[in-house]
Amino acid sequence: VSFNAIESALSSLKNCQSYINSGMDVATQVALDLVESFNDEEDVNNMEKVMLEYATMDRELNHYIKAFEETLNQVKREKPENLPDLENLVQEKFLEMESVNSDSDLQRNEKYMYFKDQLKEMKKQCKNNFFLFFPILLSHKSDHGNDTIEQIDEDLAVTRSQMNFICPITQVTMERPVRNKVCGHIYEEDAILEMIQTQKQKKKKVRCPKMGCSHVDVKGSDLVRDEILKRLIDSQKKQ
Repeated sequence: VSFNAIESALSSLKNCQSYINSGMDVATQVALDLVESFNDEEDVNNMEKVMLEYATMDRELNHYIKAFEETLNQVKREKPENLPDLENLVQEKFLEMESVNSDSDLQRNEKYMYFKDQLKEMKKQCKNNFFLFFPILLSHKSDHGNDTIEQIDEDLAVTRSQMNFICPITQVTMERPVRNKVCGHIYEEDAILEMIQTQKQKKKKVRCPKMGCSHVDVKGSDLVRDEILKRLIDSQKKQ
């Protein structure tokens, strides 16, 4: 196997990585839809199994990529007179990495951790909506008899509209909210990233723009999409 063949294979593997990431994003969205629609818990658990399968593929792919890269660097560094069997070298390194696999590796997969976090938030939100909806329903039944579902939905929408969907930077309703993993505050994605980039050019740190927050070093790597809040915002817009 030549250097060109190895580099071509490496490029293909990295392309496969993007497909795995996309698959995990889709699986996350499906799981959130299931929870939001109050589907059977078994269906949600099946989506978690799918995520773990993706995480396994991602780990295996990462090991292959690392084995390829280490083999290329080793051969280029040693510059042997006769080119060794690159395929066998890669396979040996890959098997060595796979031999120390553990289930905890999968639990630490970034996409899987995000899946678990968003699932937890969605379940909490659905529970909150349950306790939000039924007092309104009971109130209408006692005060107005059998009131219409449309009126109940309207009152529920008014209650939701009181939630804070405003970005602390732009002061307008967010469209792509991201949550800071360090302090928990939420901002419009483009706005916070622009602030980080601007301050980076000035070689300065970014203080969390949420009033009263003491976090003084907001980084792009600390930001995660808040799918639950986005769904609430989108739902509110439809109202």
